[in-house]
Amino acid sequence: MPVASETLPVDTTPLTEPVDRSAVRAFTAELRRSGALRGRTVQIIVVVIIAAVILLFAVPTLVTIVWTLASGARTVSPVSIAFVGFFALVVGLVGFAIVRALRGAGERRYRLDRFARANGLSWRGDLDDPRLPGMIFDRGHSREASDIISGRRPRSLEVANYSYKTGSGKNETTHKWGYVAIRLDTPLPHIVLDAVGNNGLFGGSNLPISFTRDQRLSLEGDFDEHFALYCPEGYERDALYLFTPDVMARFVDNAAALDVEIVDDWLFLYARRDLTTLDPATWQWLFATITAIEEKMAQWARWRDERLPTATPAVGAAAPLLTPPPAGVAQQGRRLKRGVSWVTVVIGVVVVGYWILSIVTDVVSR
Repeated sequence: MPVASETLPVDTTPLTEPVDRSAVRAFTAELRRSGALRGRTVQIIVVVIIAAVILLFAVPTLVTIVWTLASGARTVSPVSIAFVGFFALVVGLVGFAIVRALRGAGERRYRLDRFARANGLSWRGDLDDPRLPGMIFDRGHSREASDIISGRRPRSLEVANYSYKTGSGKNETTHKWGYVAIRLDTPLPHIVLDAVGNNGLFGGSNLPISFTRDQRLSLEGDFDEHFALYCPEGYERDALYLFTPDVMARFVDNAAALDVEIVDDWLFLYARRDLTTLDPATWQWLFATITAIEEKMAQWARWRDERLPTATPAVGAAAPLLTPPPAGVAQQGRRLKRGVSWVTVVIGVVVVGYWILSIVTDVVSR
């Protein structure tokens, strides 16, 4: 993973150093008391299922063995003994796995919280339906951000894992992402950089939505080999103003593995994997990338949308000095026009074709 020449120091020691078990338990208890930790519904359900299995199978067999011995029988079926022993082993292994998972989750939370504090940030466990304007935040249902690390470093920053679901029942699919959200100094046109390196096997974008081809803007150098840039029609000059050669170089050198979205006064970096992790290398790379991009954001603050109206003098008043447009983006530049993914089209054609073929086959067979 490439890094910038100068970056803010990142203390990753809390991610790997030994931890005090009692401190982890105390931290978990405090989260539960404050309501910052959700209930253990899943774990409780698993325990109930295990208990039900024991009651239905192992207990009757054990009672039979005891009753047989109490009746004066000197021998018990080896199969019965093996059956009870097998269930005891299964229960022990499942119980051990649950305890270990709970302990691992508590330690993970503790480490992330200490890591955030060591770097002047804060950690939060989860948040339902985060109110962010990026393209992944209005998709599907059951939207949730987890392991949110946020603060100012030096500007407002948020790193988190994110998931949402589409479909229902047997057709339900969970989509997992990691994102970085950086607050900008001023609203900018809606611009998307679709990273080429993380696209699918046949070149299809991994983004959850697609954009019309007439919004694709080709840039100089080898930038197009790394990113497909989309900007609203009529905002090509503005995109060139924002993505000068030095800015393009920063994105190519540091963020080529990430998809990028600029929308309103936010910049998002997306990955199809967790970004809030216990891996020190991931955090070193992320903060190097963030620093490299932030160093060029100051020049973006000077951008103004010439399509916005400027102040006009009152009737009879002297003409004022020329003033720049106010901060903001005109309506036509606020959102890209969405297109239809060719993958979706192919799937639709296949489904419709199969449906027509089945009807024809059924008619012919009659």
